[in-house]
Amino acid sequence: MKTSFPWPTDWTTDERERWQALARMVASAQLLGKKVVFVTGVFDVLHSEHRRFLERAQAAGDVLVVGIETDQRVREMKGPDRPRDNESTRLKKVSDLPTVDAAALLPVAFRKPEHYRAIIDLLRPNSLAVSSHSPHQDKKQAILEAFGGTLEVVHEHNPLVSTTQILAEQK
Repeated sequence: MKTSFPWPTDWTTDERERWQALARMVASAQLLGKKVVFVTGVFDVLHSEHRRFLERAQAAGDVLVVGIETDQRVREMKGPDRPRDNESTRLKKVSDLPTVDAAALLPVAFRKPEHYRAIIDLLRPNSLAVSSHSPHQDKKQAILEAFGGTLEVVHEHNPLVSTTQILAEQK
């Protein structure tokens, strides 16, 4: 692993340490010949489609690492009433799934292509797993390819099941 990694300046020391630890885990797994798959998401109100996606992502490799959006980022993306489950709860629920080998909160400042590039550069996963409706697939694929990885669409989006719909039905 690089000693002078080009960290985005808006990431905290805790965020850097968290991701350095994950990078060490990924490098160790790869030294053992394991294929590491990385995914990111909100995972609010963990439902059947989230589970299916994570199962398919894990099946695409040997080790599954999950990056979870922070509460602040979720509010920016989805509005002031979200997430329903806070980041600690979402992190615990995802971490407890048998398909997930490691999970961590993404940096609060994870909104620019260079942030995504920094995570991929640091982790160097073999692949990034996405669902069919994931935005910016072409940009993500270019970033992965620059570091020797691939983008894999592992799940077909099911518009009938979403956190937004579940929350609307509960009102």
